[in-house]
Amino acid sequence: MTVPTPMETLSEAVDRLTADGYTQDFRAERDGLRAVGTDCVHPPEAFEIDAILRFEGESDPADESGLFALRCDAHGMRGTYVVAYGPGIDPRDAEMVRRLADARRR
Repeated sequence: MTVPTPMETLSEAVDRLTADGYTQDFRAERDGLRAVGTDCVHPPEAFEIDAILRFEGESDPADESGLFALRCDAHGMRGTYVVAYGPGIDPRDAEMVRRLADARRR
């Protein structure tokens, strides 16, 4: 897992990754990760994880999130995927994170 730069916020990290070419936003759907603004849904196994950053809220430990920098060479795209972290994670996000992790282990 990669840590954000010191005092970097989630939005600053997304901006930094966007400037580095991770221009697509991904959202979890039943069948995979949707490239926002398109009709393309990709299985999480199609992605390489280039970085994972974890953020914690300043005043609420339950206010946690994860930021994935993802790359899909087959489709020539790079983008970011943001999820709540911990017990508040959405079930679809939990499934996509599990599948991303499983694919990474192979």
